[in-house]
Amino acid sequence: MTAADSLRPSPLARIRPDVQAMHAYAVQDAAGLVKLDAMENPHTLPPALRAVLGQRLGEVAVNRYPGPNVDQLKRALHDYAQPPEGWSLMLGNGSDELISLLAMACDVPGATVMAPVPGFVMYAFSAQLQGLGFHGVPLTPDFELDEPAMLAAIAQHRPAILYLAYPNNPTGTLWNADAIARLIDAQGAQGGLVVMDEAYQPFAAASWIDRARAEPARHAHVLIMRTLSKFGLAGVRLGYLLGDAALVAQIDKVRPPYNVSVLNAECALFALENEAVFAAQAQDIRAQRASLFEALAQLPGVHAYPSEGNMILVRITAQGGRADDQAAARVWDGMKARGVLIKNVSKMHPMLANCLRLTVGTAAENAQQIAALQASL
Repeated sequence: MTAADSLRPSPLARIRPDVQAMHAYAVQDAAGLVKLDAMENPHTLPPALRAVLGQRLGEVAVNRYPGPNVDQLKRALHDYAQPPEGWSLMLGNGSDELISLLAMACDVPGATVMAPVPGFVMYAFSAQLQGLGFHGVPLTPDFELDEPAMLAAIAQHRPAILYLAYPNNPTGTLWNADAIARLIDAQGAQGGLVVMDEAYQPFAAASWIDRARAEPARHAHVLIMRTLSKFGLAGVRLGYLLGDAALVAQIDKVRPPYNVSVLNAECALFALENEAVFAAQAQDIRAQRASLFEALAQLPGVHAYPSEGNMILVRITAQGGRADDQAAARVWDGMKARGVLIKNVSKMHPMLANCLRLTVGTAAENAQQIAALQASL
């Protein structure tokens, strides 16, 4: 290196300071482990369907930009979701891209985003990257909505976007529908958007789209966001946003052209054509979730919270009457040493102290998960 090189300004100075101060989203290495850290559908396609899909993907015109099969997918998803009359949808490269596009579309001076916390980290992350303010309103100690605090925050901050996950990640909570309706009304009264994030809809007892169909005028400012990741296509990266056609048309203007590949679209079309297979997988996951709750109830020192997702949040409680803020970390280490990878969420938010998130797997995976958890306590 010459003297001139040493005096040259670093190109890192061109990167925003807040970006340099961030921690990158970490994806854990799951090689050789039972992977139960990312809330994926544990079931693979049956061999016969794999062969059909492989042949079908081989016939896709990958030399052409996405076109007809993406339009076909939008129609198929519309038919599958059956939104209210006058609603349309836009596609995203997973829900993450849709959340980023919403922040971009609503980025006017002074705009803010609001969500209950703890919740999905991308709501705050996308707001920060776009230069929007973020207001997190803490849940109650049992992870329910604090309706008075939410209403007060809406009145004070007048957020452009209010995110309500239904059910919530990482808590798995399906919040009170009447409380949500009142928040929707309050947000609409001040001219803001509500995004109902239904990422875990295949495993939940209810979908907000039923309420939207029943009262479309009341939901003109509401968008419903879903993903095919939990449907069983996490590797395909396909999300979609449903809402009033005029509203969706404006948001769609900030979407990059060709954001969904022809291969992604063809995989999603194939999955929708074989919906019964994925519905059976979701039914099995719900049954396994119930069995997992029964097993967790037998473990001293573990408190499992109710869940309507394909995950269960557990808190590792103090042993022998003594406080222990490292209990969850030690259990996580112990389970990994025994070949099972879960998610340690204890540092994500103060309310999640000593909490771990277990993904619902197959019967065999859940048996390994419980055995590893029991041995690690």
